[in-house]
Amino acid sequence: MSADAGSGEISGGGSPEVGGTTEIADSVVAKIAGIAARRVAGVHALGSGAARAIGSLRDVIGQSDDSQGIKVSLDGTKAMVQVVLTAEYAFPLHEVAAGVRESVHAALRDWARLTVTDVDVQITDVFAGPDSESEAPEPAAGGSTKR
Repeated sequence: MSADAGSGEISGGGSPEVGGTTEIADSVVAKIAGIAARRVAGVHALGSGAARAIGSLRDVIGQSDDSQGIKVSLDGTKAMVQVVLTAEYAFPLHEVAAGVRESVHAALRDWARLTVTDVDVQITDVFAGPDSESEAPEPAAGGSTKR
């Protein structure tokens, strides 16, 4: 299996009579990882402060970026992912990070048939809403999701 730089190329699949390859762009892998990360309980938003500000403007004009806060490095069918996020107040940060790792790994394995070697999570902020202390959620088991 060979791959062009920056793309995951997967051989096989489909009918045995028809040859060919499938290339999955970095942007697609990043989008899948972003969607998976957002579904984890305790993830408030993805990206750094500046990226979230730009993302808010994109949302207003209907051009949201599901890959915001996600960086992907592909080497053939192996993927390394970096996730930058803001966590919600009162969720155990290590559990949020573990949930993100599990969710991203499963999504890329199942949807893109990639081998995920690393999912690095960087928590850069905590979101504390107006009622954050009075309505703190119960800590969830690792890997629980919002939906």
